[in-house]
Amino acid sequence: MKVYSLRAFLATTAFVLFLYPLQAQMPQKPSAAKLQQDLHKLNVLGSVLYLAAHPDDENTRLIAYLSNEKLYNTGYLAVTRGDGGQNLVGPEIREGLGIIRTQELLQARRTDGGKQFFTRANDFGFSKNPEETFTIWDKEQVLADMVWTIRKFRPDVMITRFPPDERAGHGHHSASAILAEEAFKAAADPKRFPEQLKYVEAWQAKRLLWNTGVWSFRSQEEFEKFGKELLKIDVGGYNPLLGKSYGEIAAESRSMHKSQGFGANGSRGANLEYLQHTTGDKAQQQLFEGVNTTWSRIKGGEKVQQLIQKAINNYKPAEPASVVPILLAAKKELEKLPDNYWKRVKLEELQDVLQHALGLYLEVTANDFAAASGQPVKLDVEAINRSAVPVVLKSINYSVANTDTTLNISLKNNEPLKYTVNHTLPKNSFYSQPYWLREEGTLGMFAVQNQQQVGLPENPAAAQATFSLSVAGEPLSITVPVIYKRTDPVEGEVYRPFVITPPVFVNLKEHVFMFASPEPKQVQVLVKSGKDDISGDVRLSAPKGWRIEPATAAFKLAAKGAEQSITFTVYPPKEAQEAQLQAIATIDGKTYTQGLNEINYSHIPAQVTFPEATAKIVKLDLQKRGQRVAYLMGAGDEIPASLQQIGYNVTLLKDEDMRLSFLKQFDAVILGVRAYNTIDRIRFYQPTLLDYVKQGGNLIVQYNTNHSLNLPQIAPYPLKLSRDRVTVEDAEVRFLNPEHPVLNSPNKITQQDFNGWVQERGLYFPSEWGNEFTPILSANDPGEPARDGGLLVAKYGEGYYVYTGYSWFRELPAGVPGAYRLFTNLISLGKAENEVSGEAKAR
Repeated sequence: MKVYSLRAFLATTAFVLFLYPLQAQMPQKPSAAKLQQDLHKLNVLGSVLYLAAHPDDENTRLIAYLSNEKLYNTGYLAVTRGDGGQNLVGPEIREGLGIIRTQELLQARRTDGGKQFFTRANDFGFSKNPEETFTIWDKEQVLADMVWTIRKFRPDVMITRFPPDERAGHGHHSASAILAEEAFKAAADPKRFPEQLKYVEAWQAKRLLWNTGVWSFRSQEEFEKFGKELLKIDVGGYNPLLGKSYGEIAAESRSMHKSQGFGANGSRGANLEYLQHTTGDKAQQQLFEGVNTTWSRIKGGEKVQQLIQKAINNYKPAEPASVVPILLAAKKELEKLPDNYWKRVKLEELQDVLQHALGLYLEVTANDFAAASGQPVKLDVEAINRSAVPVVLKSINYSVANTDTTLNISLKNNEPLKYTVNHTLPKNSFYSQPYWLREEGTLGMFAVQNQQQVGLPENPAAAQATFSLSVAGEPLSITVPVIYKRTDPVEGEVYRPFVITPPVFVNLKEHVFMFASPEPKQVQVLVKSGKDDISGDVRLSAPKGWRIEPATAAFKLAAKGAEQSITFTVYPPKEAQEAQLQAIATIDGKTYTQGLNEINYSHIPAQVTFPEATAKIVKLDLQKRGQRVAYLMGAGDEIPASLQQIGYNVTLLKDEDMRLSFLKQFDAVILGVRAYNTIDRIRFYQPTLLDYVKQGGNLIVQYNTNHSLNLPQIAPYPLKLSRDRVTVEDAEVRFLNPEHPVLNSPNKITQQDFNGWVQERGLYFPSEWGNEFTPILSANDPGEPARDGGLLVAKYGEGYYVYTGYSWFRELPAGVPGAYRLFTNLISLGKAENEVSGEAKAR
């Protein structure tokens, strides 16, 4: 085996941002059977777009069938990125969760063969009807984004997951269906959103249908009566080329939604999907009735179809490269056709098939996953042709100056070409911040000004290399992203995106600093270097009334990745106040205010963001009793850190700690969100937890969903959970028992304490409870009955059992003062004004 070294022949160049669909994934290595399926797909010119509101709303079974059995160009348009949901894999919420769920959707599409799109709408949390949703979303802008995707993707058929009415079960769901029908018509009207027509053409899909089922009818009998008019598709087939049924593929796809806990079992055998006509031409028997999906829909395309069919007929799985000459002839014929949508789509598909038929592996990896703008980067290049077809690597373009490095090297069968080259990033390179987070948006919408970015699932890759080749004398151009690759001792090859960063990061240790007393707090700023040899100073900025010492502090970092922790002392004002703290680094007269945040889970590519280095600072009027708190983590939240902010000593409980003698030392034991849903051993912990209460302890149980409980009865008295929630974050809160200690001691709770809440009041409130419980608060969304079960307190033995569906997991990390005051009262239950804490007792 011969390895070429070409360092001496390659000049230093630079590279820029570019559009590339699949970052940070291991280069595709399809099997010969998958390649055979891709050959068949070249002769199918049909597209279908599925539409719904969130990640995990899509019907992965239908998408898998349409993409892999019918071979249609299949897409899923999710109106939002799912920022408003809950997170079962970690503490991220809001924008961080949206990034996770975006990547989970991309993993799902890589599994089921679909393509992924979004709008600029933000998932602001649960909404009970579309009217409320449209007061928060910019309806016209979301509609424009849907139209943009339709005009770009040009679906022949559109399918919604939800109906436009209350049967959808969520305001976002029904809103997605309402918008889909409007977009179906608007996309064909050149007078609607004419600014888009600089880039795309108006497009009219053939029909719009609703993917319904038994769930949308009041009974099985009603479904059987009216279901006769529904279009039926059996999606339960088996794909021998992939070795799986579409139900099995769908389960693998759906199981990518791990942050939502949507792992699924594969199914085999016949399985019907039902579609109800919404608008457009009504199909009587087949989904694509009246749609020409052959090459004859393009003038002059018949020759291309004949050549591809010839390649299919002559394909040998053991010798895939044998059809390369036929595919090259098809490529030449395709390139002769006038420019049109299907020509562009099929040229891209044909290029992929040619590359994989040749066994052509092209990869460019950086020596680090990140580099600062204007800095040098070392790249390792690998190219290998694993076929007998003659391939010549003519040049590689690192496209910052659109200049080629001329090579003219023959890639002989199974002889790798490898070399290393240094490049320099442009000084004005964009940082790799997710494009929808670069500007501040609104509660309902992300701010994206660049029309070409709208709808993209993720950033374009930060850097590219374009390989110009000659295959049997015919030109072929393949562009690959620059990526980072390392070898993990357990996982083997691990890929992640290559990103461009600021030269320095300033990270604040906390997102919120709560000052529960006049005492100052130490605030640490972690200064981290994005390149070698930087120096400057860092300071904290806060409004008048807050005093910070020192005014500035110097830093000097010799190597990239080096860190220096600098401590400032922040003195609060005398009066209660909320403000913002900003960390600012200065290098050579230029200021930088970005932090560094990594989201790293094994099921998705690692993600990097550069959030503004800010924190909320709150001078809080707060009294508390007790000091030691134990916390049993459920699905994951940041409440323990929030409680530490106001002076509690918090112990995270482990399995071996779940014994009465250990728990008795704590003033309160708190169960994290969804603990009864997510902790398998909770059934063994429950007797100990109730004994702790009976002997004088204070147990605070946060919300759980009413399904997938690991215990049939989670409380010492009857308690029935429901799906009741209060989604309006400023909904009126009424005091049902104003004299109860929870509302009076040690903090007097008033209506003001419910100001400034975020996203919602609460969720999954109990709907029924035993007389032993005292309901404390009542709230409801507009037009709904009172929800009294959000905070229930019961005396049990010598202690207190508290169940609460109010969204503390959102409010405390957001620094909502009133939420801290009320939650502190829950912890303080049963403690006299002068009672010492459990910690003191233990001593």
